[in-house]
Amino acid sequence: MKKGVLPLKILFALLFVISGVARVSAMTGDIIKSFAAPSSCPTGLTWNNGLLWMADLKTDTIYAISADDGSVIHRLAAPTFRPLGLAFDGEGLWVVCGEEELIYRILPETGLVTNTLYSPVSKPTGLAWDGKYLWVASRSTDEIHQISPNDGTTISSFPSPAGYPQGLAFDGKYLWVADRISDRIYMVNPKGGEVILLFDAPAPYADGLAWDGQQLWNVDFQFDSLYCIVIGGDGLFHRQDEKIQQVEFTHEVRNYGPGTMESLDIYIAIPHSLPNQDIIGEPVFNPEPMDFLFDQWGQKVAHYNFTGKEAGSISSVSMTVQAKMYDTRWFIFPDKCGSLKKIPKAIRSEYLVNDEKFDLENQVIKDELEACVGDEQNPYWIMRNIFSHIIDNLYYELAGGWNIAPAVLERGNGSCSEYTFVFISMCRAAGIPARYAGSIAIRGDDASLDDVFHRWAEVYLPSYGWIPVDPSRGDKPTPEGQSEAIGHLSNSCLITTIGGGGSDYLDWTYNSAERWTTMGKCKIYTEHIGEWNPVTPE
Repeated sequence: MKKGVLPLKILFALLFVISGVARVSAMTGDIIKSFAAPSSCPTGLTWNNGLLWMADLKTDTIYAISADDGSVIHRLAAPTFRPLGLAFDGEGLWVVCGEEELIYRILPETGLVTNTLYSPVSKPTGLAWDGKYLWVASRSTDEIHQISPNDGTTISSFPSPAGYPQGLAFDGKYLWVADRISDRIYMVNPKGGEVILLFDAPAPYADGLAWDGQQLWNVDFQFDSLYCIVIGGDGLFHRQDEKIQQVEFTHEVRNYGPGTMESLDIYIAIPHSLPNQDIIGEPVFNPEPMDFLFDQWGQKVAHYNFTGKEAGSISSVSMTVQAKMYDTRWFIFPDKCGSLKKIPKAIRSEYLVNDEKFDLENQVIKDELEACVGDEQNPYWIMRNIFSHIIDNLYYELAGGWNIAPAVLERGNGSCSEYTFVFISMCRAAGIPARYAGSIAIRGDDASLDDVFHRWAEVYLPSYGWIPVDPSRGDKPTPEGQSEAIGHLSNSCLITTIGGGGSDYLDWTYNSAERWTTMGKCKIYTEHIGEWNPVTPE
């Protein structure tokens, strides 16, 4: 074993195995069992007839390992002094040579080399077999290539999820990629390269991957261990990186006159516990609200009413909230999404409605949908195609003001709110219920100030419910960066507002809103600030 200590998640997994205690609920990324690799420099991994086959570049050996206890059943000499990726095609083992950049096919019983290919990519690493073609990863170009097993011709290629692809595996439909630098494992669409889901690898230096027909195996180069990893499981989302934060949200309205503000109503959205946040205690208001109200979406707001505010007056109200905040990641499997017909009627009736900001019947919306969705029927891929289309055709610009969805599409740029308008509009037009989530955001340091705020969308997927999707934050160049915006919330945003838009009290804003009437000429200025401070647990 190389330097370092075993991470806690591995120690806990080993305790489960040793004690025979079963997890009450398992989720994607959990470790079912783990055992030591038979050598100290493990690289490639594949599955064949109930055995794990593992390459080692120090001993130049390929080991056949029992998946039950890690014992070595068979070993054979590798056809290269630097064996990396492994794949099994049903009869023969394929081995990547990292030194000469060749790919060998050998018979596992004897080690006889039956075919040799020149790698179409430099610095090849991982290898996988999809039933017809080989897949090979390149750490020099950060690409993944599907190649012919006959002559190595590239059939298709796409960017790797992150910067250092290492292990590859194919599960019959999707490609799995382990990345050395990010220490993450990705589920990838082999048709387009989109990252569908990701999770942290069991340990640093994630290398070879293998699919056993039900679960995923990973070998780690730093701790020289093999891990059997749950794929699927019962858990819908995973929370980590808990921190406790306090935010004081202040809404201030100033009347510079010279006239009088006859009436002023201020509404502050009240957050509640969600998968990404646990509200601690009750919010503290200063001063106390006149009353509490609920809009048509069920959003609770604190309501203030002031009258007779003369020139020079300042009306300031605040809400202080403490919350445990988590980095939260959902695990969405497209094949497990039900059809659009399985969306509850109540959800459809509320979150498929039209509005002037959406303009669902506009020809621009119809044309863009036809271009990106076509005949697709799977709700996940309808949503994902819309997401990809938006980030391919818009660029972020905070220019102030909000335009309707068709205008934003024609203009080609927008703020986070405008990205969201467009995404919700296209999703609703395609039959995917969609709504808003608005938040106060931590800006860099945990002790920070937010006066810009952030908003994104939520879509309703059959079998999964409401899932966050953030098109503006997903407008990134890498597949990993794009996937971070689908089914993922960092621990830097406190959601205050959820709704379909056009709230009875918040209108189309979020966090807070105000309404006033005036007598005479009045210059009114409003300010909204979220002040963050970390809280040390007692």
